[in-house]
Amino acid sequence: MASLRSPASPSDGYKRFSDDFANTSINNYGSNVTNTRAGTDGAGEAGSLDMGSRSSLHTGLQMSEDEHWEMNYHEAAIYLEEGLNNEKFDSHPSSPEELPAYLRVHNPWYHGLDLLASLVLILLAFTEDPAVPAFELPVWAHGTIELLALTVIGVELHLKLKWIGWSTILKHKRTMIKGITLLIMVLEAVVVLCRQSSHFRVTRALRPIFLVDTRHCGGVRRFIRQILQSLPPILDMLGLLMFFVATYSLLGFYLFSEHIDNGHFKTISDSFVSMFVLLTTANFPDVMMPSYAKSKWYAVFFILYIITVLYVLMNLMLAVVYETFTRIEREKCRALLLHRRVAARRAFRLLVSRRAPRAVRLRHFAGLIRHYAPHYSGLDVYLMFKQLNQSGSGGLSRAEFANVYEVFALRWAPQSGRAPWYAASALEPLGRAAAAAVRWPYFEYLIYALIIGNGVSLVLRVCEAAGDLQDSARLLCASWDTWLFLTLFLVEACLRMMASGLAAYLESGWNVFDLSVTLLALMGAVLLSIAPKLFIVVIFRPLRLMRLYKLKKRYRDVFGTLVLLSPLMSSAGCVMLVMYYFFAIIGMELFAGYDLKNCCVNTTVEDFYKYSENSSTALGYYYLNNFENILTSGVSLFELTVVNNWFILMNAYATVAGQFSRLYFMVHSP
Repeated sequence: MASLRSPASPSDGYKRFSDDFANTSINNYGSNVTNTRAGTDGAGEAGSLDMGSRSSLHTGLQMSEDEHWEMNYHEAAIYLEEGLNNEKFDSHPSSPEELPAYLRVHNPWYHGLDLLASLVLILLAFTEDPAVPAFELPVWAHGTIELLALTVIGVELHLKLKWIGWSTILKHKRTMIKGITLLIMVLEAVVVLCRQSSHFRVTRALRPIFLVDTRHCGGVRRFIRQILQSLPPILDMLGLLMFFVATYSLLGFYLFSEHIDNGHFKTISDSFVSMFVLLTTANFPDVMMPSYAKSKWYAVFFILYIITVLYVLMNLMLAVVYETFTRIEREKCRALLLHRRVAARRAFRLLVSRRAPRAVRLRHFAGLIRHYAPHYSGLDVYLMFKQLNQSGSGGLSRAEFANVYEVFALRWAPQSGRAPWYAASALEPLGRAAAAAVRWPYFEYLIYALIIGNGVSLVLRVCEAAGDLQDSARLLCASWDTWLFLTLFLVEACLRMMASGLAAYLESGWNVFDLSVTLLALMGAVLLSIAPKLFIVVIFRPLRLMRLYKLKKRYRDVFGTLVLLSPLMSSAGCVMLVMYYFFAIIGMELFAGYDLKNCCVNTTVEDFYKYSENSSTALGYYYLNNFENILTSGVSLFELTVVNNWFILMNAYATVAGQFSRLYFMVHSP
């Protein structure tokens, strides 16, 4: 956090800065041009000859000097936005006719509506056949909603093309793909409405394209782009890996196909599938044991295979992925930095005057900020200018102005002490008492002692015998000691808030965590008293014990690292959800009509699908792993991701849907 001293006297720079604003010809900061004509009095920076570069946004328009400068500020702000959003400069508005389209496409309402329409399309998978029973809609309803959402996206795409130009669509591959996908989906939606029934629509899996293309998913797009750029070396390693899998599969067929009790190597295709599954270790040592029973020496084959493909090649592939991904990340960061430097340089040319062609004056900088970040106050603008102007020359050089993006990340706070929030108010006695209590040297030790006491009480309640689950849950989270500790924790939170104020209290992540878990535990105790069978609330009381991890630096570093990585982790999580949605839609289109109950008679997975209405074995619940709707498909895909016994589901669908269905599971699971 940057910390600069606030102006202390009326004669300082900020006072002069405010006076300059008041003396301009327009009644706000941003323009330093008076209404006098060039050369009439020679004062200030007035006149058309004093402008360094003219904005292309007012080409051919008759404007006053004030309006010319305003358009310069506006275009300079657009350049900075393009640099921040990594937008290509070939789509920069270059005429007054292109500016309205640019402003519409960069309007927050446009971005919000685009995001809403994309989410509606994604959520339609819950209502379409095969639908989640609770959300099922008739064909005319979900078809109409889909067509409306696609219409909104189409109108927005039309506005975007008016901005970037129809001739540049071939250069914007993402926009071109989005347009083609939109056209296909509109045609399919019309067909569904006309036929009043859904058909084989595997293209629904492409709906996340619209979500990924929204402004709010910029991090997700960068993550996907880096994955695609990392594919060539990964595919090279994957080809080498598949070569060894195929070679061992061929050798395994000739070694073990004659073993009657080993059904994993009956044919070359069975051998390849078994060795591919063994790559994930899901069927090891099951696939080895029948041959191992024939001869102990056969174990060498399987051990060498595991060492070669799993511990050597897979680790090499991981190293290649890491190296390629980090290299692309470095190159991307470098490209983003250079792009922002170019944007800053173009904005710089629009802000300099002929009287000062090598520096941006304070007034011009203020005019830029008024368009780029209108919520900034005059003091913020002055402090940003002073932070950038390290030379103290009174004007920003091109090198200094190039750091304009970094200064927007700063937050300003005065160095001098401020009066507490409760000063000169009726709460001042309480505030002073609370502040004295919080500053007491043993206050933190007392709080940690209370947390430890809460933990000891929790352990004793867990060990205490109870008549049934309801009594046990009540003793654990709604007994007298629970209310005692929760009351003490609430008193602690109130003292901290009274001492520092609510805003300062909520600035600390640990304070927010403490208050949240205390209120959750209190809510859980109340709910458990009202509804004794609501056992899920027992999780709230132990959460306060996590505050103890703050005592050790290693744990603080772990939590801090998680906070820093949360943006990248959220992007990776969104990419995984997109992939799950993609495979879930394809899985529903391919396998939704198959029933797995008692499906695999006389196969190696028969026991896992035995079903009876009266009774079922402990293994006979695998029929629940199906693709009957988007929710169950997601659960089935997650089980495939874990790769534990994933081949059981694959073999079942290979039995009922055909051997080619294995490709779907083999592509997803590894």
